[in-house]
Amino acid sequence: MNRTTDPRHPTDAASVQARLEEAGVAAVVLGFVDPSMIVRAKTVPIARFVDVATSGAGLSTLFNVAMSNDQFALLSGYIDGPSGDLRLRPDPAATVPLAALPGWAWAPVDQYTQEGEPYPGCPRAFARRMADALTQRGLSVDAVFEFEFSVGTRGDGGDFVPAHDGPGYSDIALIRNHDFALDLVTTMEAQRLGLQQLHPEYADGQFELSIAPRDPVAAADAAMVVRQTVRAVARRHGLETSFAPQVGPDTGNGAHVHLSLWKGDRNLLSGGEGPAGMHGRGEAFVAGILHALPALVAVTVPTCLGYQRLQPHHWSGAMQCWGTENREAALRFIAGTTEATAGAANVEVKPVDGTANPYLAVGALLAAAMHGLDEGDRLPPSTEEDPDGLPDQVKAERGVRQLPASLSEAAAELAGSSVLREAMGDFLFETFLATRRGEVEQYAGFDDDELIRRLRWRF
Repeated sequence: MNRTTDPRHPTDAASVQARLEEAGVAAVVLGFVDPSMIVRAKTVPIARFVDVATSGAGLSTLFNVAMSNDQFALLSGYIDGPSGDLRLRPDPAATVPLAALPGWAWAPVDQYTQEGEPYPGCPRAFARRMADALTQRGLSVDAVFEFEFSVGTRGDGGDFVPAHDGPGYSDIALIRNHDFALDLVTTMEAQRLGLQQLHPEYADGQFELSIAPRDPVAAADAAMVVRQTVRAVARRHGLETSFAPQVGPDTGNGAHVHLSLWKGDRNLLSGGEGPAGMHGRGEAFVAGILHALPALVAVTVPTCLGYQRLQPHHWSGAMQCWGTENREAALRFIAGTTEATAGAANVEVKPVDGTANPYLAVGALLAAAMHGLDEGDRLPPSTEEDPDGLPDQVKAERGVRQLPASLSEAAAELAGSSVLREAMGDFLFETFLATRRGEVEQYAGFDDDELIRRLRWRF
């Protein structure tokens, strides 16, 4: 997909504004995604689109250290008080009318200083830098988020009342929600997100959908549009949705990321002589992610709530290993075993949930993968068994271990990651780390039920 050369989709602000007006758009949401995946929304009338695309809309720098409870993790020398403002500039090429919300459009934003310079804490700019760095190596990545979410209503005290009680993946669960499901499929198609499939998932009230892969920044942009679409369609049916990693003791949602590495038209994860048919650079790409996982999960599972889900035997990828079609492995490799499926080979990064800022997540994954490419990393033997049940000797031989079991452990791993620090830059790295440490402090002492109660409807 190349949006910049498609004449049907102009990229300059004036042409985009005209196209949006023709589509009946009256207001544009400038979607700012904070470090805790809370979307801070500013709205401008369509008549101001060109103006804000040029000069931006103001927002306090404080939101770059916002936490999931609307408190701020101030950090001396970086963001430490009420002074400071930045400019949010919508990306015209990525601005789209929202099919689920007629009259509205969604615009992802880049952050700039008041002087017009790129703001060092901008997650979207970080993702773009990593994608550009891959391009400079003559490579490209297809990426896509896979979405699990809970559908239901709010009961007494904000409890989650699921829209179905299974069986998992069943027609029974689908038929109970057929109006919602059909509306969602139809609206997703109208949104042109490349819907691949939708189905009831394993847990009560849970659904899953997947869309077509894109370049990394576009994948993160699309992830945000998917969430708006799902929420808006559910509201039409008197339902609410949550992308929280845990909405009840037995219901956890992931947001797995699928990645494939390309050299021109050749998928470097298939047709090679390496493990599971990977080419050498494909193996190094996957190995770089595998080796960095203990630090990466601070970015991809960034809230305390996520560690209730990131446990062995939850298919959440809690064990640092890789395996072909192994849903307990942190990296599930999906091989392209035939000529017809070679292009579909990809690695699914499972320890990712819906509290991850998609720009930070995809940027951090690419940073780790590129480090693997630069170092010529190699994979350990694959794990096709239940990794948690392996003998200790085998775990040691393969480097299999459980990923951090708490956000405090993950934050400590992140603090020691020179790879992610260098890639993110000191400002983004330190401010993001401050927010994770702040989340640990904010929710210290709460038991699992209280954490769920406080956070299930925040995402």
